[in-house]
Amino acid sequence: MITKRLLITFLTFVATLSAYAQNVLTGTVKNKDGQPAVNATIVIKGTKTYTQVDTAGHFSVDAAQRLPFTLRVTLVGYQPYEARITDLSAQPLAITLTTANALGEVVITSRRRIERVQEVPIPITVVGGAQIENAGAFNVNRVKELIPSVQLYSSNPRNTGINIRGIGSPFGLTNDGLDPGVGFYVDGVYYARPAAATLDFLDIERVEVLRGPQGTLFGKNASAGAINITTRKASFTPEATFETSFGNYGYIQAKASVSGPLSKKFAGRLSFSGTQRNGLVDNIRTGKATNDLNNLGGRAQLLFKPSDNISLTLAGDITDQKPDGYAQVIAGVVTTKRPAYRQFNNIIADLGYQLPSLNAYDRVIDHDTPWRSGNQLGGVSLNGDFKIGAGTLTSTTAWRYWNWDPSNDRDFTGLPVLAKSQNPAKHKNWSQEVRYAGQFFEKLSGVVGLFYINQDVKIAGTEESGSAQARFAKSSTGNNANTPGITNDQLWATPGLLEGYGIYTDASIKSQSAAAFASVDWEVVKSFHILPGVRVNYDNKDVYYNRVARGGLDIAGSSYSASVKSELQKIKNGVYSSQQYDANADEKNFTYSVTAAYRPGKRINAFATYSTSFKPVGVNVAGLPSVVGSTLADLSLAVIKPERTKHYEIGVKTTPLDNLILNLNFHNSDIKDYQTNVQSPELGVNRGYIANADKVNVKGVEFDGNFRAGENFSFYGAAAYTNAKYVKFTNAPLPLEETGLTVNAQQVAFKDISGSALPGISKWAGSLGGEYNTAAKFIGNETRFFIAADGFFRSSFSSSPSPSAYLNIDGYTIINARAGFRAAHGVSAYIWSRNLLNKNYFEQLLPAGGNAGQYAAVLGDQRTFGVTLRYAF
Repeated sequence: MITKRLLITFLTFVATLSAYAQNVLTGTVKNKDGQPAVNATIVIKGTKTYTQVDTAGHFSVDAAQRLPFTLRVTLVGYQPYEARITDLSAQPLAITLTTANALGEVVITSRRRIERVQEVPIPITVVGGAQIENAGAFNVNRVKELIPSVQLYSSNPRNTGINIRGIGSPFGLTNDGLDPGVGFYVDGVYYARPAAATLDFLDIERVEVLRGPQGTLFGKNASAGAINITTRKASFTPEATFETSFGNYGYIQAKASVSGPLSKKFAGRLSFSGTQRNGLVDNIRTGKATNDLNNLGGRAQLLFKPSDNISLTLAGDITDQKPDGYAQVIAGVVTTKRPAYRQFNNIIADLGYQLPSLNAYDRVIDHDTPWRSGNQLGGVSLNGDFKIGAGTLTSTTAWRYWNWDPSNDRDFTGLPVLAKSQNPAKHKNWSQEVRYAGQFFEKLSGVVGLFYINQDVKIAGTEESGSAQARFAKSSTGNNANTPGITNDQLWATPGLLEGYGIYTDASIKSQSAAAFASVDWEVVKSFHILPGVRVNYDNKDVYYNRVARGGLDIAGSSYSASVKSELQKIKNGVYSSQQYDANADEKNFTYSVTAAYRPGKRINAFATYSTSFKPVGVNVAGLPSVVGSTLADLSLAVIKPERTKHYEIGVKTTPLDNLILNLNFHNSDIKDYQTNVQSPELGVNRGYIANADKVNVKGVEFDGNFRAGENFSFYGAAAYTNAKYVKFTNAPLPLEETGLTVNAQQVAFKDISGSALPGISKWAGSLGGEYNTAAKFIGNETRFFIAADGFFRSSFSSSPSPSAYLNIDGYTIINARAGFRAAHGVSAYIWSRNLLNKNYFEQLLPAGGNAGQYAAVLGDQRTFGVTLRYAF
């Protein structure tokens, strides 16, 4: 039904395109062979006004400038072109670019104004739209293969964490009570939940990844960095692109985008994407493959330009993902410190069960609970740009939603241990940002802004036991002093005791965040700049949590004796218990940054930064441990302190040759009250919750470079060394193999892991890629033949919040390749392969619920390959 509606809307939009054009500066940009210079950037120097050349070689740009002005045209592989415009009547312009060995200028807007990336004193990596289009299936997960400082982990869309330099989100299960530390923005709109990272990219112009705290530039605080995505805008020049891809495992993807004028002052853009793929893991119980793809997405934009100084864009997007997927595969079994009867292999032997495979790379499961990851999100935004004086006032109003509908088999076996394990959630938020950016005075530019966001989260969780839960949860054996003649083993084997018994959670979070921020660039003397920034922030969160334990054997209505009833109830309470609490958190923060930059010319940009940052106060919505000797929750742990970061960075960006870029920087972050996952002492009652580690330190060195060898060869490379450790963390969870540890007959639940490495972070990571292209004919059209490859490497890393001898992931290297023909207009075609060498690797290792000893893996995809066909006009 959704597909039909999108198709009807799409066809209606195409039919309404007309030939109206705005009275703007227009022209064409081509190369010496007369081919369109697609995606060439057109900038009116000294302003925020820019556009890009379309697939037909045309451009139109708002020319509401005081004559004369300078038009600058740049494109990778061509010499920059500048034209002095003194008369608007002499149009359209006809511009021809000449090839060069020089690297093209990369233009960004992360600091809310148009700048060359090499001139900005911030570590930034840009992935262009053309690179995204030619890489096959692409989302944020692919970004980590191009930018070694980015880490992304996803055992399902909800449990997705994006980190930069190893910090941003706690490793492991997601807790809705914590804000992400990496800001995720699309066209200036803040996406509050990381589930967006699993979406197919659609109509992307570029992705900018900023490393390090960015609280003085963006509306929502970004304590670890920001991912700033810019989509293609509605155009007054008609254009359209249609693309389809086919691959192994039944992979099919279709994309379409159309844009053009609707009247003299209105232009629109409509884009659509649909993706399907068969599963990559076989479930021998159901007889079908799981971990498939089933995605639909659409995006629409309406541009209104009532005058040369005003631009309003109304945009809406919707995505619906319904995969049978995100199943994890048993990767191994650990012998814990629990008694022999509580070890996984002994438990399944008693139940007469055998794992379908002991090798995770066989990609076989027999799970009895269905895997479902219903992921729906979308929203509407209104963005207005108003040119006032020497700058631009921007207002961004947005409303967004996210609906999460899951089902998981958290015991990872074919046994009915956890019959249900799911936390459906509904998130809604609206946000407002107002900022002014521009050249305040001759030597002073910058941005000042206000931001507000209101979020409402509702969670309805269910965890329910199956018939095998009693054997897995069994925590006592032998005689029971309170029930003479009836042993503990007999009590645990009581028919129906735990079957259908579980916890049913009703939780909600209401939060507000408001901020004022400013960042300026002051040229103190020629080539030397001071860039101070400040941020004042207020956060408020209210949490309601109500967990009810019910189901299983009706003990009160049974015919058992009073003593037996009492012992059976103790068993049930030891597996699940009810809990209810309310909590409120208020927090005010002031943070700042100061950067000194020296730019003696276009060849070098050296800078040093010191900044303070924070990640907002958190609240627990996953249950709390009880006060010792009581059934009441320890409310002191309901509110989590904000992270406070002191950060410094030294970097240099260089262009030693016109065809060579080399950048290097060193960074260091000291984090107080690091927000992380810890384990409850009551291991059977509460799997875990969030708390603060006293102190964490992250330091490292990053390098990136680009080189163009002649007209046909281009190369890029990046490398990162990251040393991240807990300086002080005394109440960390026990690693899986130490579950059940006792000292002097007392259960131990915490461990001091001070000095150990943070999870999810490789000390070494790098990426390397290159492309050869040359002019050629394809289906009678002038095109360019290309062949390209890229690789991504990361060293081993821990996949456990506390270091474990078993939950370490070996380093791996992934190679991707593609080859074919691409054209500015007409037909393009290429073949591609991801994980070309079919490398087997893990992305994440996860202990099963209950810590019986088994652990599962999030598998990296095996080799995939396919062909993409694209037609543009």
